[in-house]
Amino acid sequence: MPRNRTVRLAVLGSSVQRAAAASGHSQNRTSALRRRIVIAFLVLVSLGLISVSFRSSALDSVEGTGASALRPFQVAANRVARPFRDGSGWLQGLFDAKARNRKLTAQVEHYRQLYAEQKGAIEQNKHLQKLLRYENSPSFPEGYVPVAAQVITSPSDLDQSVTIAAGTNSGIADQDVVVTDNGLVGQVTRVFATEARVTLITDPDISVRAVDETSQSAIGDVDHGSGTDALVFDGVTKDKTVVAGDTIITAGSPGNGKLSSLYPRNVLIGTVTGVSQSDTDVYKNIQIEPFVDFSSLQSVLVLTPKQSHGSR
Repeated sequence: MPRNRTVRLAVLGSSVQRAAAASGHSQNRTSALRRRIVIAFLVLVSLGLISVSFRSSALDSVEGTGASALRPFQVAANRVARPFRDGSGWLQGLFDAKARNRKLTAQVEHYRQLYAEQKGAIEQNKHLQKLLRYENSPSFPEGYVPVAAQVITSPSDLDQSVTIAAGTNSGIADQDVVVTDNGLVGQVTRVFATEARVTLITDPDISVRAVDETSQSAIGDVDHGSGTDALVFDGVTKDKTVVAGDTIITAGSPGNGKLSSLYPRNVLIGTVTGVSQSDTDVYKNIQIEPFVDFSSLQSVLVLTPKQSHGSR
């Protein structure tokens, strides 16, 4: 091919390409301008429709028709969104319920503790009132100053003793007699400044001289029996009359210069539950049930002698 023709074709192709590029760029600008015009028109139309809707009722029918047409979509959207709203509300309610439950649980525990304390105080007050009535009753032993003390430990099968919250600071001394409004408890066997140990009459080492309240000639010793709280009335000869249901009380000191008893007279001990005897036995076999429930002691009275109370 001649060289001049090749040059002309190259120049022509370059001109065509520039023309095509210029034409495409012009079309893009025209399309963008058209879109802007359409958007502006739609905005203006929307503003106009909104203005007309607020100022007149001419478009009410159109709005109603549009709302009716869009209602299925609204219902569908609500049905789709409802589980999420319900789930969110359920979670929020669960968190609120847990928080309220923790708060209410703490309040219940607080009031339960207050109730227990108040109930304990009421029971203790009732028991102390009984002790006070016993202290002021004619049956209270003369010559003693009572010291009320709270029981802070309970007895066990291996240790028939309790600890009370009173000691030498309250005028209590060793061998002081301990009672309740129901009867004899025991005696102080160890004492400290603010506490004391009381050995119960159910302990094997304790023996109390006693008498049958109905049959005053039936005198013996109340000792530990075969059970934990069991007592026996020993040393009563077979010629003395003792029957079930009789009340056993402390005999006190025999007088006439004989050895005095630690326990004052007429303190209740227990009731006779059984009496038996055999031809070979010298004494009657008498079982006693104590009046005092040693497993539920709450408060006691320690009998401190008046003549020595001021010097302690």
